[in-house]
Amino acid sequence: MSVTIRVRIRPKRLEDARNDYQWSTDPELSDLDAVAPLTISFEAFLKEYRDQLRFPSPARRTFAVETLDGVHIGNCVYYNIDERGRQAEVGIMIGSREYWDKGYGTEAMCALVDQMFTRHNFKRLYLKTLEKNLRAQKSFQKCGFTPYGHMNREGYRFLLMELTRTRWQEKKGQAPVRRRFFRLPTL
Repeated sequence: MSVTIRVRIRPKRLEDARNDYQWSTDPELSDLDAVAPLTISFEAFLKEYRDQLRFPSPARRTFAVETLDGVHIGNCVYYNIDERGRQAEVGIMIGSREYWDKGYGTEAMCALVDQMFTRHNFKRLYLKTLEKNLRAQKSFQKCGFTPYGHMNREGYRFLLMELTRTRWQEKKGQAPVRRRFFRLPTL
């Protein structure tokens, strides 16, 4: 199984702010993320953005998704890190519509998952996606995520999905690797 062909995941940079602001104020993208669109000015957003780059949260790691020729097309994230349980929640958003329905989101999520399972000691990753977002569900299933429940929150209905390290390794055709120590994941 090829993990990624056309995308890479990299640390966020200040020059990503313009796209991130545009995507955060877009009503359709916000609806797919089950949040209200941002209404603050770009200047206020940029101030917060700079602070987040300078002082990143240890509980949340956000990365840019870019094409191999350097076009920033979206973001991915892991958060709710449980060191004892060796699990974390993941998410992705492809903001550039010209990259929708072409497999870029699937490739980016598979790349994130691969790094989290092969470079770090996670044993389980999980996510929630809107039940109405069938395109996202199909993409997550291609990465190996399987449904395990439902959740209602703030008027939205979510499908809960998970992926274990063992399942990921089987999907890639590798034997499971046992690790003894946990190291806080970073990409």
